[in-house]
Amino acid sequence: QVQLVESGGGLVQAGDSLRLSCLASGRIFSLRHVGWFRQAPGEDRDFVAAITWSGDHTYYADSVKGRFTIDRDNRKNTGYLDMNSLKPEDTAVYYCALSRSVLFRSNRDEYDFWGQGTQVTVSS
Repeated sequence: QVQLVESGGGLVQAGDSLRLSCLASGRIFSLRHVGWFRQAPGEDRDFVAAITWSGDHTYYADSVKGRFTIDRDNRKNTGYLDMNSLKPEDTAVYYCALSRSVLFRSNRDEYDFWGQGTQVTVSS
């Protein structure tokens, strides 16, 4: 069984930056694609960014493109989401997830392991 633990969330002001981390237990992290999703109150869990198992390819939601950067360090079993120029509309619980599917990207159903989430709140 794989456990994912997100960290790095918090309360920041608009324009600030945060770095989220996703630490995975077990040995499969380096063989899985990593995705970040977010869920605001009363909303669906939406795709934010994804990275292939090798780190060669990244994908972003249009709403975060140019502001967020996804990365990973397979030696540390850790995924990252660097968030810059944060806006109040970025406020949500952020989740990391792992997938082995070629259809992973923004498709929530293709991810089989999920973390518990970390809260990000951006004040105006």
